[in-house]
Amino acid sequence: MIEILNPAEVARARVSGSVVANILQALKRRTTVGTNLLDIDRWAQAMIVEAGAQSCYVDYAPSFGNGPFGHYICTAVNDAVLHGMPHDHALADGDLLTLDLAVITGGVAADAAISFIVGDSKPAESVAMIDATERALAAGIAAARPGARIGDISHAIGTVLAKAGYSINTEFGGHGIGSSMHQDPHVSNTGRPGRGYKLRPGLQLALEPWVMADTATLITDPDGWTLRSETGCRTAHSEHTIVITEGDAEVLTLAD
Repeated sequence: MIEILNPAEVARARVSGSVVANILQALKRRTTVGTNLLDIDRWAQAMIVEAGAQSCYVDYAPSFGNGPFGHYICTAVNDAVLHGMPHDHALADGDLLTLDLAVITGGVAADAAISFIVGDSKPAESVAMIDATERALAAGIAAARPGARIGDISHAIGTVLAKAGYSINTEFGGHGIGSSMHQDPHVSNTGRPGRGYKLRPGLQLALEPWVMADTATLITDPDGWTLRSETGCRTAHSEHTIVITEGDAEVLTLAD
């Protein structure tokens, strides 16, 4: 299903986007060496409730997962990149942490992810990987204009990631988003320009470039959710929710 939001729904999407962005930044500020992933999940729950929003994750049970996710945020550390299930784990100096959050307010969802390094150590490879996903995300957003096609976004993202030297996995990517978190169209992180669904104002998309340092192959943890690099290499993931307008795409998940 592909939804086209009307102006009232876009206004509600802005609220959801602000909630997601502000929670992610608050969690980033609060996360230090020794922080437990379960504490991050509890903090996220409290902030979602305080904002009057609903989690998209707690009861989420897609075909690729192992039953309801049961947590309020995805926490992926080092070689984990997607759907990281919070568990009893204390973060160490230099860990690369990805936080991925989606909520609904007013019947419209927003979804975003940030990757950052915990503590004072800043491994150069991790810094470069995060930078590449952020630059790829910016390129994808710049390509998201009315009349363009999904393939134009995918091509823009993939060009940046490939030039940075990363292999690109096409199993998981960006997606449509509206009254539910995951909708059509799928937005691959690489593709051919001029192909795919034609963008129109009111279309809301979650764009999410992610990479693994030396592989494009994922493995799944025994928890049935957490996806890791096959080789144990580090990973990074950046995501924004945008809406197509008559001009430049509007980024909905920017912190206040």
